[in-house]
Amino acid sequence: MRVGCVLERELSGSRCLASCYIALSLQASYLTGFLSYWLLGQAVPAGSHVRLNLQTGAREVKLQDEDKFRSNLKGLKKGKRLDINTNTYTSQDLKSALAKFKEGAERENSKEDKERQAKVKRLFRPIEELKKDFEELNVVIETDMQIMVRLINKFNSSSSSLEEKVAALFDLEYYVHQMDNAQDLLSFGGLQVVINGLNSTEPLVKEYAAFALGAAFSSNPKVQVEAVEGGALQKLLVILATEQPLTAKKKVLFALCSLLRHFPYAQQQFLKLGGLQVLRSLVQEKGTEVLAVRVVTLLYDLVTEKMFAEEEAELTRETSPEKLQQYRQVHLLPGLREQGWCEITAHLLALPEHDAREKVLQTLGALLATCRDHYRQDPQLSRTLVSLQAEYQALAALELREGEDEGYFRELLGAINSLLTELR
Repeated sequence: MRVGCVLERELSGSRCLASCYIALSLQASYLTGFLSYWLLGQAVPAGSHVRLNLQTGAREVKLQDEDKFRSNLKGLKKGKRLDINTNTYTSQDLKSALAKFKEGAERENSKEDKERQAKVKRLFRPIEELKKDFEELNVVIETDMQIMVRLINKFNSSSSSLEEKVAALFDLEYYVHQMDNAQDLLSFGGLQVVINGLNSTEPLVKEYAAFALGAAFSSNPKVQVEAVEGGALQKLLVILATEQPLTAKKKVLFALCSLLRHFPYAQQQFLKLGGLQVLRSLVQEKGTEVLAVRVVTLLYDLVTEKMFAEEEAELTRETSPEKLQQYRQVHLLPGLREQGWCEITAHLLALPEHDAREKVLQTLGALLATCRDHYRQDPQLSRTLVSLQAEYQALAALELREGEDEGYFRELLGAINSLLTELR
């Protein structure tokens, strides 16, 4: 490409007029949209796109107004000149302007940084000062692992008093709620120490050892496996089967529930060790209604847990995953029927609390396929259901008048109506 340029200066000297004659294919210029400037230092319109042609070494500028460019090209075909009027700036002017801009930005940033640093210093103290203060107060910063080791040592020490041992277990329960901490407790042997605490002759030690274990077992498969291998399941069942304070049995039942949920292997061992018989005796004791509701809730969870595992396997078309095979070896429903849980659960519906009734109704529904014949032959259950139906119809109507279309009592009424329909 060759371009001939003639530079004409206006009388005022403030503007330059570059008249460029383009001696190249008009079609090529139209496609690229670039014009080549031969005069070094010549001003370019502000905002223009400039490039270096690596093939020719020429500097090229793209015109901003494409419509004007096309119009000028038409004029070129007729032999007219292409005029570009621009303000002239020397390279030194541009360098000076950029330098001033940079200096201003640096001064502004420096001022903002100083203000931010001053604000941070007002809000926070340096770590060196904090460490010095802690040293003066004889305060040692410990990790969770170090704290748990110290608590286990305190609990396991023969020189510790009963109050100190109970306090250590109480504090330990707070830390083992976290899955990683519970596994760390296992790693240094602390879990087995707490399990052995279930053998204590002190009811308070049994109670708070079970409390800490229940927190460690919860949704933590690795700890659950080691607990079963360490004999925790047998020890928990022994406490529930013997005479113990109600508060201790509450904590032990909590630990048992945490150990059994979502752990089919532990459920198998529970059935083999006579766990259903132990729970049956527990709910039939006088004054254990609170425990009875918790036991019924546990049974409901175990029954539905197995059902959901089988439904999930059917949906995903997995016929032999390991966990499903373990669930299929848990023969819970036949055991419940043989141990008389159909009758026990039905009689618990007479409890006065709405929350207890809700949990019993859920369990009755879960056991319906297994206990249907027994329910139909139980006149007391039928009378109880009819009585509750009338009671909750009135309560549901009251909810409806207060503007609650889907209230709590309406849900209970729906569960009762569903059971009555199934048993007709």
